Amino acid sequence: MPPIRILTVDDHPLLREGIAAVIEGYEGLELVGEASTGEEAIERYREHLPDLTLMDLQMPGMGGIAAIEAIRAEFPEARILVLTTYRGDVQALRAFRAGAQGYLLKSELRKDMLATIRQIMEGKKRIPEEIAQEMAGHADDDELTPRETQVLTHVARGEANRDVAGALGIAEETVKAHMKSILAKLQANDRTHAVAIALRRGIIEL
Repeated sequence: MPPIRILTVDDHPLLREGIAAVIEGYEGLELVGEASTGEEAIERYREHLPDLTLMDLQMPGMGGIAAIEAIRAEFPEARILVLTTYRGDVQALRAFRAGAQGYLLKSELRKDMLATIRQIMEGKKRIPEEIAQEMAGHADDDELTPRETQVLTHVARGEANRDVAGALGIAEETVKAHMKSILAKLQANDRTHAVAIALRRGIIEL
């Protein structure tokens, strides 16, 4: 059988080298291209038409989620495996909604990559058990609205309600109302607790 042709997308050269070394260690896998940004990922995908793309999520400019959406919009049959350090259930959910078929932690790369790739090539989805359990545990939770996510992102930067209101062009009382809703949805005790939960789950990024 011909080798599975792989495109890797990661903004860290050393990580790309490490991924390349792992791929080269397996018979039946072939690295056909590399990219360091979401924009480059789209260009390299068009150029190489790989069988599978290993996609990082956090990159300068266009991030991994947006790149997945763009590639899948142009190439609906594209197979994409997210390769990330982020364990958050919300990040994983966003990736699958964007069109990814798998989610693999970089710490599990050498141990689980080959089995994960094979499953995806067979048309199956793959996600680490711990993240799947986290997703199941929050399946019935109310999601934060885009505005609530914006508010919490500003709060995470240490901004007071008045500063958040000014940055978003809304009333301070509106910020307070959003925070009340955020605390309830995340089952958080206070602002600091809400930020910690949101960062852990991948709801917000800093």
